[in-house]
Amino acid sequence: MKHFNKVPWMDGANIYEVNIRQYTEEGTFAAFTKHLPRLKDMGVKILWLMPVTPISLKERQGALGSYYACSSYTAVNPEFGTDDDFRKLIEAAHNNGMKLIIDWVANHTGCDHEWTLQHADWYAKDVHGNFMERNGWHDVIDLNFEVQEMRMALIKAMQYWIKEFNIDGFRCDMAHLVPLDFWLEAREQCDAVKTLFWLAECEVPEYHEAFDVSYAWEWMHVSEKLAKQVASLQHLREVFNKYSNYLPGAQKLYFTSNHDENSWNGTEYEKYGPAAKAFAVCTCTWPGMPLLYSGQELPNLKRLKFFDKDQINWKPEVALHDFYKALLQLKTSNAAMHSGAGLLVLHTGEDYNILAYLLTKDASKVLVLLNLSPNDKIQFTVSNHKLEGAYYNLFSGLQYTLNSNQHFELQAWEYAVYVAAS
Repeated sequence: MKHFNKVPWMDGANIYEVNIRQYTEEGTFAAFTKHLPRLKDMGVKILWLMPVTPISLKERQGALGSYYACSSYTAVNPEFGTDDDFRKLIEAAHNNGMKLIIDWVANHTGCDHEWTLQHADWYAKDVHGNFMERNGWHDVIDLNFEVQEMRMALIKAMQYWIKEFNIDGFRCDMAHLVPLDFWLEAREQCDAVKTLFWLAECEVPEYHEAFDVSYAWEWMHVSEKLAKQVASLQHLREVFNKYSNYLPGAQKLYFTSNHDENSWNGTEYEKYGPAAKAFAVCTCTWPGMPLLYSGQELPNLKRLKFFDKDQINWKPEVALHDFYKALLQLKTSNAAMHSGAGLLVLHTGEDYNILAYLLTKDASKVLVLLNLSPNDKIQFTVSNHKLEGAYYNLFSGLQYTLNSNQHFELQAWEYAVYVAAS
């Protein structure tokens, strides 16, 4: 198995997904750049931009088309600005202490991608010799990974963004549809230019041979079912247990929303209802990496159109700014939230309603209590000698002394995070 070096800055980091088209009235890199100071204050560490490449006209859906149907792998979408605008955004992100990764769509291109004219043999073909697509998306066509020349060109295109724009990594779209050996080769060749961060939209454990972090899709689906009372907390525990048996060092990406979920399945408030914030706390505190989508901090209560302009309505008060700031900064600054920390899942006597866990590393301790049920006034006790000490409540700032046997009460969908006072 190949060994790749991980970027040190991913430990305790978080990802913020940026939908440039919908983020501002202008829908440009330059307009988004103005939001960086706010995002920095909120504690954002890694910006993930949805594809920045131009969008095909042929078979285009809606007025503006899908980000994921590109017409070139080595050009900037002119709707977003120029090459220099993109460079300035990346430079500004770096100056604000953030990293920037781009979305990479390797499985397919748009129907009029420049390769369709220059290298038609690089694509998968049906029995009649026509371009084809295997997953039911009518605005894209599949590449053929049996063609070595195409693979080399694709990797060269990835290197272009590192060399020309100094990006910090890739979020790889539908990574499992692309052979693992391609990703291994791509990472080796790209990391030779600059050590990068690699995120896979994928839930195949073996793909962690090439990737640092993979999506926790199953967690999201089970958590949504739990919020709707069609799954139990035991089902969620089973997902966590499955993830713990991944390759050593493998991390999962936890989220309650992203561009697909918001547009097609509903906002986190449609999906989770009153449980939305409790599950947001879980995404930010369970070992792994949290993802926040554009506008969740508002919160944005509408589904954003996928193929047309549908601007996020930014208000003077970003209501959940401080909520996410507390969580994201805790993740970054507290050693108990970093790799190598201990995780103790605590029994409560209410294990079908309450998820309780203690994260520890040296003197750092974080206790997380989540009532993942619609039941009010659930009383429970957690017992462990490691609980003892002085803490403060992350959200209220109030100070507490906890004992080795500590009694608590939580309301429906209530959450509490206690941080050991240093």
